[in-house]
Amino acid sequence: MKTREALSVSFLPEAGSEPVEWVIADEPVGYEAAVTEMEARAALIADGAARERVWLVEHPALYTAGTSARDEDLLTPERFPVHRTGRGGQFTYHGPGQRVAYVMLDLKRREPDLRRFVSALEAWLIGTLGAFNIRGERREERVGVWVRRPEKGQGAEDKIAALGIRVRRWVSFHGISLNVEPELAHFDGIVPCGVSDQGVTSLVDLGLPVTMPEVDSALRAEFERIFGPTVAVP
Repeated sequence: MKTREALSVSFLPEAGSEPVEWVIADEPVGYEAAVTEMEARAALIADGAARERVWLVEHPALYTAGTSARDEDLLTPERFPVHRTGRGGQFTYHGPGQRVAYVMLDLKRREPDLRRFVSALEAWLIGTLGAFNIRGERREERVGVWVRRPEKGQGAEDKIAALGIRVRRWVSFHGISLNVEPELAHFDGIVPCGVSDQGVTSLVDLGLPVTMPEVDSALRAEFERIFGPTVAVP
């Protein structure tokens, strides 16, 4: 069931705005290539020369370090390539079985409020999880979306989705990641998002053998509820 806070959030564009392009990559995308593409697109959006876009990708196995990353949280630097990036946040893992959605939105057309934008991204994830009857929750002291795991002990929680954004000229890039069926052992090479006393989970780990297209469909439906119409682009 969707939580009440997820249902109450909206971050709609001003009247008359064009639909957001919805693009799904059909092959794995290298991280540096993705950053280059995002930065170029964000610049065009800021200039009024391109529509807003959500780009759904999977990456080869890699670690990324956000602007708050601490070197000691990279436990096995030889394990996968490490990319230092300008997004907010700390270390995270990306790889096959994880849906990454890069969100390039013009906040001037919506609301130039980063706190509300982050809240809307979290609500998007919470609502998407709700479509699969998973109760995702946010935590004031931790960015991302969490699920309670009482079977692991009192107070145990696992992170199922992460987010990290950057904004330039009030256009966002980077975005969110949702664990569908990644190899969870790959998170052992880092302290995910700087949190060492909680775990990481996925939809499949929670007993839901969903496919990536099913997740993409739920993501799109919930995105449209919060952020407005989309149009599929090859």
